[in-house]
Amino acid sequence: MQVFEQLEGLRKQVKQWKANGHRVGFVPTMGNLHQGHLSLVKIAQQHCDKVVVSIFVNPMQFGPNEDFDRYPRTFAADQQALQTMQTDALYFPSVEQMYPGGLQQSKVVVPPQITGLLEGASRPGHFDGVSTVVSKLFNMVQPDVAVFGQKDFQQLAVIKQMVSDLAMPIEIIGAPIARDQDGLALSSRNQYLDTEQRAIAPKLHAALLDIAQAIASGNHDYESLSAAASSQLIANGFDVVDYIQVCDANSLLPATNTTEELVILAVARLGDTRLLDNLLISDFLGA
Repeated sequence: MQVFEQLEGLRKQVKQWKANGHRVGFVPTMGNLHQGHLSLVKIAQQHCDKVVVSIFVNPMQFGPNEDFDRYPRTFAADQQALQTMQTDALYFPSVEQMYPGGLQQSKVVVPPQITGLLEGASRPGHFDGVSTVVSKLFNMVQPDVAVFGQKDFQQLAVIKQMVSDLAMPIEIIGAPIARDQDGLALSSRNQYLDTEQRAIAPKLHAALLDIAQAIASGNHDYESLSAAASSQLIANGFDVVDYIQVCDANSLLPATNTTEELVILAVARLGDTRLLDNLLISDFLGA
């Protein structure tokens, strides 16, 4: 595996791969890799001849009082894991290389219809940081395919919208959520949980399954289902429920009785740790 800290070397290698007719895949990450990340690499390898993984903790997508400073940086372990996966290249840029003029640079802003609700309402400016860094990484790596996890469902939707709106010649693949045996969605932030919180955490996924089962049984009172689930999560030991909502899987607007493709989106907190999860009803019915 080649490791690039400078853009020039990476671009030279990607150019050579493409000259040789190779299809290039890309998996952008913030590091602290777990099996969920590695599953994205595997999917990229199934679709491409060469795969680039980036590790960059992006300050632009963190708000005030969020966990940018304490976000786990585990580069040596990440590099070893990627080597074991036979990744072709690792791109590891510095903040100075990504933002040589500081964070007050040009930004890529996806329309607020998709960024201003749910996670965007809870974390103002977050998706501007995401779309900007992903757009920049796309320009740097110039992949044919990029793979993102479905756990960050709204982020995936934002990136798909950006790629479509800006006519980027990149295929976006959404990968299924990787879960622990007890159902908890894998996340780098899970390590913030203490033993008691870790025992409570899987109940978020259980709440989504309960809503999905109710919908499958014919209950379309989505607001009441969400409110009941939120109350149950608090009773189960969660400190705050930022939101739990049944949405249109395409627009992310609240679902109605005529919505054809449904997704349940949720964020709940244990202490200072925000846990994200979601469930597509089509996946639940097909399980």
